[in-house]
Amino acid sequence: MGKLLRCIKCDKVFFKTPFDRWPEYENSSVFSSGTVRMIERDDFQEFLASHRGHRLEELEVYENSYVGEKPYIEPVKTSYFKATNGKKEFVIKKFRERIDEPLIYQIIHGNYSLHCVCIDIQSQQIKKQLEREFKHSTISDYEIEVFLKLCQGVALSADVEKLETSPEEREHPLTRFCKLDQISLKHLLKKCHTLFGKQGYREIDKFIYRHIDDGVLILKATFEISFS
Repeated sequence: MGKLLRCIKCDKVFFKTPFDRWPEYENSSVFSSGTVRMIERDDFQEFLASHRGHRLEELEVYENSYVGEKPYIEPVKTSYFKATNGKKEFVIKKFRERIDEPLIYQIIHGNYSLHCVCIDIQSQQIKKQLEREFKHSTISDYEIEVFLKLCQGVALSADVEKLETSPEEREHPLTRFCKLDQISLKHLLKKCHTLFGKQGYREIDKFIYRHIDDGVLILKATFEISFS
């Protein structure tokens, strides 16, 4: 779809795409009402002209390195990602201040990392599923609430870096959906064995294994960006 190019001499970057030659359209008081003026443009040729005679290199973008503090669908935002020329790693800042402006790419010095600040269960989803499946069972409302607390306690004690990332679609770059790992699963089952009676434990055990992979018992981790 595009190429990320770096001018070695100036340390400037440009993201080349098929849209670089798309024209701009502008209303002007010079023209009669309803008339729009088309402005031809070629962003890539302008970049080449400003770096004439300089050596360029293509950078490879690291997959899944994109971070930002606003949702993916927000058009006006600042975000960051990492790229490499095969020898050196670069942090690229991508931003624009108005929706009618082209995106700007800049190399910034330093690095960034993500730190988990919160990890939650999907309480409402779990509760609705429990109430739907155990509507006529011996599991009480009190036991459902305690089960939710047990799930949250297990989630908080999990090591998010060791959890398998779920393919669940994300709306925000600072959130990640994860599956319970085997250690967390054992802890949850052990706590449930203490809470529920023999029949209740048998039912909740089946519930856990039934929904371990379908998004009901999924964990949502929230991160913050730290720059160095």
